[in-house]
Amino acid sequence: MTETLDCKGMMCPMPIVQLAKKMKGMKVGEEVVLLADDVGSKADVPAWCQRTGNELVEVTEAGGVFSYRIRKLK
Repeated sequence: MTETLDCKGMMCPMPIVQLAKKMKGMKVGEEVVLLADDVGSKADVPAWCQRTGNELVEVTEAGGVFSYRIRKLK
């Protein structure tokens, strides 16, 4: 089951802070979809995934909202 983490309206670094909290409570293989409208998230989310060893599965953008599907690997 994929959960959604709505971080629209939050500015850097809050989407990453919320994502990190959410991922701590997840099991390996589970996915979360992070929604953010902060343009900085385009750089922050991929960098966070690379740094933490989690997989950025998909990135989409519609109407100024970025959607990041992230799979927990560790």
